[in-house]
Amino acid sequence: MTQYQNLLFPPRVIAEPAVAVEDAIQIVDLFAGPGGLGEGFSSSGDGRHFDIIVSAEMDPVARRTLRLRAFYRLLKREYPEGLKGYYQYCNGEAAEPSTPETAEFWSRADQEARQITLGSDAGDKELNGLINDRLKKDGRPWVLIGGPPCQAYSLAGRSRNQAKQGYVPENDHRHFLYKDYLRIIKDYRPTVFVMENVKGILSSKVGGKGIFAQILEDLVDPTKALDNAEGGQKYKICSLVSEESFSSADCMDRVNPKSFIIEAEKYGIPQARHRVILLGIALDEHGNVPPHDLLKTTDPVSVRQAIGGLPKLRSKLSKRSDSQEAWYQAVADEVDDLLHHAELESGELIAPLRATRQALFNAPKSSGGERVLKEQGQGNTGIPSLDAWYQDPKIKYWMSHDARSHMLSDLRRYAFASTFAEHNKYSPKGHQQFSLPGLAPAHKNWESGKFSDRFRVQLAGLPATTITSHISKDGHYFIHYDPAQCRSLTVREAARLQTFPDNYYFEGNRTQQYHQVGNAVPPLLANKIAKTVYDIVCRRVAECLDVAGK
Repeated sequence: MTQYQNLLFPPRVIAEPAVAVEDAIQIVDLFAGPGGLGEGFSSSGDGRHFDIIVSAEMDPVARRTLRLRAFYRLLKREYPEGLKGYYQYCNGEAAEPSTPETAEFWSRADQEARQITLGSDAGDKELNGLINDRLKKDGRPWVLIGGPPCQAYSLAGRSRNQAKQGYVPENDHRHFLYKDYLRIIKDYRPTVFVMENVKGILSSKVGGKGIFAQILEDLVDPTKALDNAEGGQKYKICSLVSEESFSSADCMDRVNPKSFIIEAEKYGIPQARHRVILLGIALDEHGNVPPHDLLKTTDPVSVRQAIGGLPKLRSKLSKRSDSQEAWYQAVADEVDDLLHHAELESGELIAPLRATRQALFNAPKSSGGERVLKEQGQGNTGIPSLDAWYQDPKIKYWMSHDARSHMLSDLRRYAFASTFAEHNKYSPKGHQQFSLPGLAPAHKNWESGKFSDRFRVQLAGLPATTITSHISKDGHYFIHYDPAQCRSLTVREAARLQTFPDNYYFEGNRTQQYHQVGNAVPPLLANKIAKTVYDIVCRRVAECLDVAGK
């Protein structure tokens, strides 16, 4: 065993926290999506704490986004003058992000961000080869991150599955994709791992047994779980927001699974995204792990703070000729008709609907586009640290700030719902509150109560509700709070609520971009987790150095 295998990390890292690139802690990112977790880790310590050696994602478009961001990171870290081509690409001034001068970096980014289907023989073989080739062999600590796909665990996914004739959970391979993650832990023994999933995993069952309990038991002893053998590396599974933990010596009955849920809005994310995030720490030879700091709560960030500074847009008209004048007249007619019915009922929304009708005189003329020119002062949140995270003065445009087209019936619902929410400070629900004529959708179960949240306004003064991949299908759950804009959120607004920096370019068409954003981990939350992980590794190294010194 070499010195570094004994100490786990070179001594100079402790002496120099701002380490050189070659000394950064290596990262493997599985089920990477567009790179939310990876972005948070790779930006930690101004990009010097962690180095992603491979990120694996099966979706080809998300993989293109990963590759582009890997290219950006490499240039920023090693060849900043080469970023000119990246910015030209983002600003629509170049068809490709790389130039002859940066071709080497583009090739390296292509090798880092890989399209790999985990769980397949070919995918597992490719991943093994990449890790074997790139993971340093001197025993340095490294970190595994990622979130196995959640469709089989989410409440919505389980509802869809139950409706499928002959569906058998035990035969759904998606329940067991975490075992591909587990296999990497067993074979390569990361010092720390971070595993993310939907909170529906806490109640999901396969074969009558809770899947979460099974996952915890497997993660603490991967060798026993996969090989039914002793002697492998063991782990302690810790919460990032409470003192809850689980190890092989603990009784599962005493574990509170909800203690592993991170409620993102409590940690400065402008979104009420509740996810299970497990922190796995390798046990030392005495069965101990270094202490770790819990995430620090902070003041909530509202939807208005996150996206209110972006250019205002109108929606577009679906299935008819669109123009600013035609859109204005269509929305005004719908609001006038709503106001007429409200007056007949002497409803409380008379004054709010009149205010919305008046606001339409100053409604935005633009419906946005793939790129919307930035103006001085746009995009500020009023929170200096958040502005520093989001903004990049070299980006000349708001990318992917393009409003959807909506049918007249939906424009009517959006105008009503946003007016209602602005007045009542909550989004209207169900047929009892969508009571004016013409608001009920053609849905046979509309009055059953099962779809009472079908049209949801993102309230200006609160964090958003969870941005999910459903936003790629329609905008009904993601209605903008401003009645005069009468639309759903754009990709860029959704990306801001997910805390993607403004210079983060999403490849693909608009639907594909929405899907990537909705599936991601908020990068700013990942960045805060990365700080905790970095401290754990440094403490582990310090402990090893102390033991060696004695």
